[in-house]
Amino acid sequence: MHIVMFYHSIVSDWNHGNAHFLRGVVTELRLMGHEVAVYEPEEGWSYRNMLRDSGEYALQEFEQVYPGLVGIRYRLDELDLDRALAQADLVIVHEWNDPELVRLIGLHRKGGGHYRLLFHDTHHRSVTDAEGMAACDLSGFDGVLAYGGKIRDIYLDRGWAKRVWVWHEAADVRVFAPVEGADKVGDVVWVGNWGDDERSEEIREFFVEPVRRLHLKAAVYGVRYPRQALQLLAESGIGYGGWLPNFNVPRVFSRFRLTVHIPRRPYMEALPGIPTIRPFEALACGIPLLSAPWVDCDGLFEAGKDLLYARDGREMEARMKALLEDPGEAHRLAAHGRQTILARHTCRHRVDELLGICREFGVAD
Repeated sequence: MHIVMFYHSIVSDWNHGNAHFLRGVVTELRLMGHEVAVYEPEEGWSYRNMLRDSGEYALQEFEQVYPGLVGIRYRLDELDLDRALAQADLVIVHEWNDPELVRLIGLHRKGGGHYRLLFHDTHHRSVTDAEGMAACDLSGFDGVLAYGGKIRDIYLDRGWAKRVWVWHEAADVRVFAPVEGADKVGDVVWVGNWGDDERSEEIREFFVEPVRRLHLKAAVYGVRYPRQALQLLAESGIGYGGWLPNFNVPRVFSRFRLTVHIPRRPYMEALPGIPTIRPFEALACGIPLLSAPWVDCDGLFEAGKDLLYARDGREMEARMKALLEDPGEAHRLAAHGRQTILARHTCRHRVDELLGICREFGVAD
């Protein structure tokens, strides 16, 4: 097939966790013989911030890790959809795009576009910005790919779409894998962005305070940390590494004994079953994973075998202490989690699911 995708960026993952999944899916599709073109806006904020933080070096690293993956940069007022979609069999539009682009592509499809058109939702705006999402005109789309059962139900219940498939994110195991032989430099690491106070109290309870009470050697990587957050980390003796290019996460994980997952509040409260990409990354890299509470109603992982949950900060502290004192149990937990990823949650698995959806449409693969 010839597949055209419109996403915020394939090149930059600065505050853009979906880049991991997108890169893995495109890689797998191309290895299977499909032609894939990915369009990203020329003035995308993630791309601008990546260049600001790391300059051309980040681009060079990306090209080394993902040879041949490029984003076709465009300006919306100059985009020629007739040309971009002329050979397309399948078109996927991510929900982070400008609503005007969503509208224009929908009109193009209704105007005689000979392709199937899908909308891809990988965020929590269906509950945190329902009005904005409802304003997206999906009348020209053939369906929606939702990265969780709850989001699928929202689209169907509110009449935003008639056909919706659950399409969870997954790990690009060609890049996210254990790094053997690395020397450990610390006890616990957290990779995550501070954001807009969507989990500031949770970060304090499930990471900062347990680390401080146990006197652990810890580090944090991420962006959008306000001054008070950086001060909190410094006062707690936690190192701050700033932005970490996503493809360097395996190398960082390999140097610590365990990691944690701290879901954002919208996912914990309103979108159960949606962990975001972070647990997939950790489990794929073979590092023991402890998690703040979230409801795995979609049955992605096996609690107690793939990862351990902590109901509150004190239980997180106890879990950290127990794993650090029992390397054998930590190894068993990490090994089981990685096997679950390899068996069920790789980008190749998700590509197979996508091609199954295409077959429902009668699109040859």
